[in-house]
Amino acid sequence: MSDEKFLFDSLQDNDTITAFLTSLTEGFRKGAIALSTNGAAIDLHPSGLLNFTVKAKKKAGHTKLSITVSWRDGETQEGQGDPPLQVR
Repeated sequence: MSDEKFLFDSLQDNDTITAFLTSLTEGFRKGAIALSTNGAAIDLHPSGLLNFTVKAKKKAGHTKLSITVSWRDGETQEGQGDPPLQVR
């Protein structure tokens, strides 16, 4: 299988990001996420246990929140995973 890459980088307001994250959540629930913009597209099929990383940093008036989700296609991992992240 060849490498596929997708990148989307833009300035958005809270409502637009909330709508995107809601759609992304539904995609995880269904096990299918389709991303596209300006002729670039990628189809993802998350399943089983996924690696989930959240990083947050505040420095000199600049704040960054990064969320990374990764998995190996076609592999099912056993187990319960780690304790849940709490977001308030």
